[in-house]
Amino acid sequence: MNNTPTPSSSPQDTPGENDIAAVKRYLQNLQRHICDAFEQLDGQASFQRDSWQREQGGGGVTMVLRNGRVFEQAGVAFSHIHGPELPKPATAARPELAGCGFQAMGVSLVIHPNNPLAPTSHMNIRLFIAEAADKKPIWWFGGGYDLTPYYPFLEDIRHWHQTAKSACEPFGAEVYPEYKSYCDRYFYLRHRDETRGVGGLFFDDLNHWPFATSFDFLQAVGDSYLPAYLPIVEQREQQPYTQQQRDFQLYRRGRYVEFNLLYDRGTLFGLQSDGRTESILMSLPPLVSWRYNWQPEADSQEAQLYKCLSPRDWLAAESI
Repeated sequence: MNNTPTPSSSPQDTPGENDIAAVKRYLQNLQRHICDAFEQLDGQASFQRDSWQREQGGGGVTMVLRNGRVFEQAGVAFSHIHGPELPKPATAARPELAGCGFQAMGVSLVIHPNNPLAPTSHMNIRLFIAEAADKKPIWWFGGGYDLTPYYPFLEDIRHWHQTAKSACEPFGAEVYPEYKSYCDRYFYLRHRDETRGVGGLFFDDLNHWPFATSFDFLQAVGDSYLPAYLPIVEQREQQPYTQQQRDFQLYRRGRYVEFNLLYDRGTLFGLQSDGRTESILMSLPPLVSWRYNWQPEADSQEAQLYKCLSPRDWLAAESI
């Protein structure tokens, strides 16, 4: 398998209308399933449904839960948009697709728990189709998930990565190491010289398998998210925490904002495709703080996190 394969202009199996409809149906069902699971765990707040239409074509449903018992904010968005020309972020690595019409559909979510001992998590899975009048459609899948702890626990990180590895195993022994490495490279703040968190999976431009196999992989990733994340939140959300830990959580959320606004391709694609700004930016935490040139005290609990912010093999790690 080639690293980060790019869509080629060589012949592909063309997805039929039923295949595209099946992807859309899966994504919509996944959104509902994830929202139901988070509502059940929270036990207090409910998701507010916000349906929207895009003037240039398409629309979506954004689900947001706020001020819950467990979750300060949880956003789970589905969108299916189309247009006459791919935005620049989608053609930067493939200029031959400039000017093509497109369809894009996906589910994107970011979860911000109240308790700083419970990590933030993100998932996105998507399908793109580039369409030109004189060519066969070119399709590719992408997505993945990553974990952003504030006070890391090795058993949580191992569970996260073992679940990701298990989801990938039916598709080849090389898949998890490749997409784990891609995640480490992608969720990296160059201006800070640190990863956003402890990684997970990230894949893009996935079309080197047949459409059906690629869709199977997308479903394996999507279906593994809740088993990867919910046990961690269930373990941590009732543990007591201090105001100092809460302050550190808000400070570290600033890194989340920095990445999403400076580097995240999904954010850039959404904004440059005239997507719905409220839905695009629902990933940002409701409360955040910055401190000038702040550094954690040596050997403090906060300093533990900084030991995690570079790539490593978490399944082989014996300590943070």
